[in-house]
Amino acid sequence: MEIYRSSRFHFCVSVILLLSIHHASSFYLPGVAPEDFTKGDLLKVKVNKLTSTKTQLPYSYYSIPYCSPESIVDNAENLGEVLRGDRIENSPYVFKMRVPEMCNIICRKTLDAKSTKEFKEKISDEYRVNMILDNLPLVVPTRRLDQESAIMYQHGYLVGLKGKYSGSKEEKHFIHNHLQFTVKYHKDPATDLSRIVGFEVKPFSVKHEYEGEWNEKTRLTTCDPHAKRTVSSSDSPQEVEENKEIIFTYDVEFQESDIKWASRWDTYLLMADDQIHWFSIVNSLMIVLFLSGMVAMIMLRTLYRDISKYNQLETQEEAQEETGWKLVHGDVFRPPTNSDLLCVYVGTGVQFFGMILVTMMFAVLGFLSPSNRGGLMTAMLLLWVFMGLFAGYAAARLYKMFKGAEWKKLTLKTAFMFPAIVFAIFFVLNGLIWGEKSSGAVPFGTMFALVFLWFGISVPLVFVGSYIGFKKPAIEDPVKTNKIPRQIPEQAWYMNPTFSVLIGGILPFGAVFIELFFILTSIWLNQFYYIFGFLFIVFIILVVTCAEITIVLCYFQLCSEDYLWWWRSYLTSGSSALYLFLYATFYFFTKLEITKPVSGVLYFGYMTIVSYAFFVLTGTIGFYACFWFTRLIYSSVKID
Repeated sequence: MEIYRSSRFHFCVSVILLLSIHHASSFYLPGVAPEDFTKGDLLKVKVNKLTSTKTQLPYSYYSIPYCSPESIVDNAENLGEVLRGDRIENSPYVFKMRVPEMCNIICRKTLDAKSTKEFKEKISDEYRVNMILDNLPLVVPTRRLDQESAIMYQHGYLVGLKGKYSGSKEEKHFIHNHLQFTVKYHKDPATDLSRIVGFEVKPFSVKHEYEGEWNEKTRLTTCDPHAKRTVSSSDSPQEVEENKEIIFTYDVEFQESDIKWASRWDTYLLMADDQIHWFSIVNSLMIVLFLSGMVAMIMLRTLYRDISKYNQLETQEEAQEETGWKLVHGDVFRPPTNSDLLCVYVGTGVQFFGMILVTMMFAVLGFLSPSNRGGLMTAMLLLWVFMGLFAGYAAARLYKMFKGAEWKKLTLKTAFMFPAIVFAIFFVLNGLIWGEKSSGAVPFGTMFALVFLWFGISVPLVFVGSYIGFKKPAIEDPVKTNKIPRQIPEQAWYMNPTFSVLIGGILPFGAVFIELFFILTSIWLNQFYYIFGFLFIVFIILVVTCAEITIVLCYFQLCSEDYLWWWRSYLTSGSSALYLFLYATFYFFTKLEITKPVSGVLYFGYMTIVSYAFFVLTGTIGFYACFWFTRLIYSSVKID
């Protein structure tokens, strides 16, 4: 339970802070309050996981034989950090505020066969070392090739590089053993106190040399603070070979900056291509306008004409000549096959919708900034658990409308079906990560915390929601249902269920696929993603698109006298998840350089979970839109 307690319930704390403190300028989120330093104060650098976009398997910093302090101390990570594979520990890198240092020797290592193999593997797989200073991640500034003035920041520095000596064809492994740190600070002229606003590094590979025997007072000839000799290039690099010694060194310089503490993340999160996001939104709005036009045409023109005509026919006693959607009024609210399963999926979709909506709102308000590491995932998990109340309520209300009686059985299915499928996939993937000895494997304590959240909080809340929902009076149908089902006439090819369902998913996916590219990039290529404003707009567009495309196709279906709309409405917008998975497959083969089979299985395993969740979310939006639409049109017509 230690890890579970350390999660600190970011979401709850954020709510309490928001409600209790009125002056937005004067409060800070837990763990991200500014820290003031005077000259000479100790700055302790922490090390985080080693990451690679080629393997997607994180490892702890000390999984390879880097220099370590006398005792390694683990930081208490929150639930989100543990699930991300973060392992934050202390390091031998200790600076003094505004005191520059040159060529500090950390340690000297002689590699054995095992250490050599480990370093070579990490260099081949392009692993990056991640560090943290005052809650800021270490970045490597690089210039964009297309824009000379634009600087991009990459997470962490590479463990090393592969290369060849001039005149040699044999490829060698070289390690980055000299780090040139730059700590940027903003100074208050009145108090002389400083706040850290940047943490950058330039890594070098240097074969350090010294004279005589090695001892604690040995001075390097390649890098000497007394002779003002610094490392400025990797012209004579340090090769990784068995029985060769490696000397690890670092420089640190301090630069005063105009950037204030509150804006220190802006440079990290600067989007160089925000025009693409605007293009994405304009593209999505075009789809919405097109669909809105169609819905408006149906509602204002076709329906108005149809309802007027049908009501007129009733008065003229010519009801036998009815055609179109009114003909199926006696069957349109007939409960579908597997109605309890539909209730379960609708309830789960409501749970997802609530979780995403509240998460987005908190993210847009700035509560889930990257400085609050793991906060986003912790908040989403806790919100998912608490939204179980709405899942049970929505499922039970629909179930009672279908004349269901076994509400406890339905509640159990709602509480267990989706989480059990996801947990089973997650458990298998976690086993694969354990097999690779990666820090990304979720420890037993965290697994216990997740099971406790599920069984201890989520399941009881689903039961409470179901009880409240089932106690309420059943939703009355606007028209009576016939005892004998009406025969459905033969449908045109374009009204075939499979065809219309597949067509229905294209437009919702089209509304989000550009933003999806950036989300996938942030997850799988370790990029910063903090454009929740754009994402919130795209989410609203997705909701509208799912609702409108389902209404349009539902109307066409009813007009062709096919009343089996319940499942069709869910699958129509839900089929966008299929396109999401196909796009994820395309992204895997075109953008990622994953080589290990285990990493490929991890990618497709996690994308299966994401696609399944997207199916449940979009399907529920489509279902409720169609449910509202059918009730509206059939309550508008006089039927005996």
